Amino acid sequence: MNAFEIIGGKKLKGEIQPQGAKNEALQILSAVLLTEKKVTISNIPDIKDVNKLIELLGDLGVIVERLSKDTYTFEAKNINLDYFQSDVFKAKGGGLRGSIMIVGPLLARFGKAAIPKPGGDKIGRRRLDTHFLGFEKLGAKFIYDPKKEFFNVDATDLKGAYILLDEASVTGTANIVMTAVLAKGTTTIYNAACEPYLQQLCKMLNRMGAKISGIGSNLLTIEGVSKLEGTEHRMLPDMIEIGSFIGLAAMTESEITIKNVCYNELGIIPEVFRKLGIKFELKGDDIYIPSQKHYVIESFIDGSMLTIADSPWPGFTPDLLSIVLVVATQARGSILVHQKMFESRLFFVDKLIDMGAQIILCDPHRATVNGIDKKYKLRGISMTSPDIRAGVSLLIAALSAEGTSTIYNIEQIERGYQDIDVRLRALGAQIKRVEGNGPSH
Repeated sequence: MNAFEIIGGKKLKGEIQPQGAKNEALQILSAVLLTEKKVTISNIPDIKDVNKLIELLGDLGVIVERLSKDTYTFEAKNINLDYFQSDVFKAKGGGLRGSIMIVGPLLARFGKAAIPKPGGDKIGRRRLDTHFLGFEKLGAKFIYDPKKEFFNVDATDLKGAYILLDEASVTGTANIVMTAVLAKGTTTIYNAACEPYLQQLCKMLNRMGAKISGIGSNLLTIEGVSKLEGTEHRMLPDMIEIGSFIGLAAMTESEITIKNVCYNELGIIPEVFRKLGIKFELKGDDIYIPSQKHYVIESFIDGSMLTIADSPWPGFTPDLLSIVLVVATQARGSILVHQKMFESRLFFVDKLIDMGAQIILCDPHRATVNGIDKKYKLRGISMTSPDIRAGVSLLIAALSAEGTSTIYNIEQIERGYQDIDVRLRALGAQIKRVEGNGPSH
């Protein structure tokens, strides 16, 4: 098992380029199955979850060509639908949560698909009902085999429908949109997710010949078409990385420029970090963060403690709450972090408490952080990363801490962050990869 060994307490300096957006990639790559024509996609992050999906597309018969580190062409001319019944697919598909995203396009184009029960992060229950209910409204029928934990789906006669989503699921909305673009008639999706990544998908599908209106709102209208053409698409930079780097700069008193951030697509994210007292400025499309010794958490206008909670876009993304929590540990002031969407995402705070942070875990969804205003540094410890986002939060904590930290189970971090150790070393971080089996306690 690989681990990161980090000698913390060093100020970093320089420029860093965010990778392409992981959460956009899983939707956009699945969409190549909707056409037999060539689709070129650039700014694809070179990370495990994305590479596994590209490999899965190749196994299905998509002609995949890599033009450069971040640019591929895909041609889904001849798809082998029998591959779904193979043991290889059952093993691969089950290990990749993103594999659910290929179901919509396959139902739309071929009228059938299959999927193993998906895996993914250990962050609590992650429902797939939204996907399945949407497919059923459009006319799909599910047959679940509990022994094999496997779904077969039949959708030979898809028809447009009015769909009110039970939750504004990003992947659920994307999957239903991809199914509806080739269904007969008009589909209306209300309570649709409206994240920039979903807007990107809808714009790409429209360039391919789809008829989607209401993009950017929670009410999407899709007029079915008979076929889609090829296109070119460039993915947005990863907003979670951008938020992580803002937090990293503040924690380590570093002067960092984050390049080409597509600022207008970041929504409320920069404002939330401003509320934590972090100063930065926009230079062109780069975010420049000066080195600052202290940052002071704002309180609400009536003087009550600042609460930061996640909610569907344009609210604050749940993927950055772990970062907000760790950054608050070194701020001046107190904050309540309320993680509504997942019930186990805050359980990594015990590691931060071991490092010297002052945090009270109120329940599985809420934690109160009392910022120590850098009166003393966190101390380095050995720890294990439970999921992608907590892993990066612990990495940021370790980079700001005094002494040496070791983070095990970094495979979790690398599922979502490309060459993170290489890019941090370029800023002056002391981080190296080591072999290790995990902490002894």
